[in-house]
Amino acid sequence: MPRDKTESHERIVNAAFLEFMKYGFKDASMRRIAATSGMSASGLYKHFPSKEDMFAALVEPVYEELKRQYAVISEAEVQDIDVSRMEEDWDQNSETTWITRFIYQHFNAFKLLVCRSQGTRFENYIHELATLEEASTRKYIQKAQTLGSPIQMIPEHEYHLFVTSAIEAIMQPVAHDFTEEEALSYARHLDAFYSAGWKTLFGL
Repeated sequence: MPRDKTESHERIVNAAFLEFMKYGFKDASMRRIAATSGMSASGLYKHFPSKEDMFAALVEPVYEELKRQYAVISEAEVQDIDVSRMEEDWDQNSETTWITRFIYQHFNAFKLLVCRSQGTRFENYIHELATLEEASTRKYIQKAQTLGSPIQMIPEHEYHLFVTSAIEAIMQPVAHDFTEEEALSYARHLDAFYSAGWKTLFGL
């Protein structure tokens, strides 16, 4: 990509982030983004065919990477189950901490996802992540049971609500502009809180 086009693209991305943060997706204006970028609206559309394409460019790569990493870690947990250490491993689970670190490495993208995605295809991200977690947990429990663990799955409609609330809780530091240090402290407390709850619910 020629340098001048790269620089234009970077100006658009920066202007788009500010516009979406100030107005949200629905009320964001492509004309204002173009003006802030120092270019015409027609020039803007050469970079992004639509407003949602522009929003996706800011959010989607990071969101997809989060899901990819989550899938890798979840599969490793299933493969590495040791029934004799299950309760101890559960206590040492730091899932919330690594997710929080990832979020703060890409804070602007998650700020848009959490606070400004209404009206885009990303607005149901909580439900999507909950669905991934439910499938992963179901696979984990089935594997553990075949290895002789007494672990039991709670009713799925209840589990969906618990998981949804847990994911919403993980995202709250973003909505409230916690510093990374504050968010990591909260993540450790959240892990401790949910670990005790999950163990009780699953009969460990």
